[in-house]
Amino acid sequence: MRHHTILAIVLSFSASTVVAQPAKQGHPLLPPYPGSTIGMDLVANAFNEFDIPAGPTKDGKFTKTVHVEGKYTAFGYGAPPGRSQLEVFRNYEGALKAAGFSTIYACKGNPECGSQVGAGHLYTIPNGDEARYLVTKLTRPEGDIYVALHVMPLETRFVIVETKPMDTGLVKISADALNKDIGSVGHVAVYDILFDTGSADIKPESAAAVTEIARLLTQSPKLSLHVVGHTDNVGALAANLDLSRRRAQAVVTALTTTHKVAATRLRADGVGPLAPVASNDTDAGRAKNRRVELVKQ
Repeated sequence: MRHHTILAIVLSFSASTVVAQPAKQGHPLLPPYPGSTIGMDLVANAFNEFDIPAGPTKDGKFTKTVHVEGKYTAFGYGAPPGRSQLEVFRNYEGALKAAGFSTIYACKGNPECGSQVGAGHLYTIPNGDEARYLVTKLTRPEGDIYVALHVMPLETRFVIVETKPMDTGLVKISADALNKDIGSVGHVAVYDILFDTGSADIKPESAAAVTEIARLLTQSPKLSLHVVGHTDNVGALAANLDLSRRRAQAVVTALTTTHKVAATRLRADGVGPLAPVASNDTDAGRAKNRRVELVKQ
């Protein structure tokens, strides 16, 4: 299978540049370009998070980032004498492509990359007019791998994040927990009711969450709820408003048909992206904004 080629990426450089791996290699996935010298010390975390720059800079920040969590590795190789930044970049770009990685974003210097902005272990992007920056991703059943590399005049920096599918089912919502939040603040966000992108059909794995909402209403016979759908800000406002309303209605329909909750106790509404709880500038923020909220009438 394609992902089995990851560790063989060392063999994907052109024959004229293949040499024995040096003792201080930052990661099995990415050996140093032949002739490279010692660069940034290795940083390795069993689990960490990183906002990978995935768009040009503007007004002192990156216009797009990809939030990833998983095994985190950062390191650097000093520039090999007599080799251009472009040559080093093309070798790594080709090796990653050959191993099945797809490009998320690439740029060169300013103005392509924008003005300089700090990016953690990747250093300041872009670092010079000839600096090259690349973000790639390999999709695997056991977890995706993201590679970001920044080829600078004196060094090439790398950040590799190996994600792992999150173990699900470890924390479940309960009628008691829902009741506690509604009693204390009058509303509660439910993230366990899932939909495919652009769809208002409740996914089967949402059944347990819907059942707990029904239990809440059974245990509190005088409670009536607004069921409010929320989206992120991706797409047109009108479409998101409609989608959020239809998703809320789908929850109400499930409660009134499958669980026989009286329709008079529920009202479906949708506010689209108009009530965010996090920034829509990152994947993590958009995920928090996509939710169903129960509001006490």
